[in-house]
Amino acid sequence: MISNSTESNPHDETPTTNLRGRTWMKANAESKNQKNTKPKGETWELRLYVAGHTPKSIKAFDNLKKICEEHLKGKYHIEVIDLLKNPQLARGDQIIAVPTLVRKLPPPLKKIIGDLSNALRVLVGLDVRPMSKTNSNSTNQLWGTP
Repeated sequence: MISNSTESNPHDETPTTNLRGRTWMKANAESKNQKNTKPKGETWELRLYVAGHTPKSIKAFDNLKKICEEHLKGKYHIEVIDLLKNPQLARGDQIIAVPTLVRKLPPPLKKIIGDLSNALRVLVGLDVRPMSKTNSNSTNQLWGTP
């Protein structure tokens, strides 16, 4: 699907491509059951660099979405960039491996390489504090971290 804008339906999680050729997989914090209002406070701008629709890329996106829903609910935006389609985009964030997650906002910029399966390491790497101790324990059990 080619579109002129970088925006797509906030409930659509299918990849779309804008005229620059970037692949976007919209995963806004809004769910179908929530009102369409902007979250209060800071919004986390996350960019996930992948190389095609490989199992590792899909796993990284799924893991990231679970972590964001549990710890950043209502405060995040994920942009997925496929470097097979646009390898030149790797230069901007100095990407040397995929999948790589880049936290653009809030500053400072942070990067995590891998499929993001270790939720605790992702939270530490992004400098996200778990919502509560019980949520942190459930996240650890979910992804097998101590």
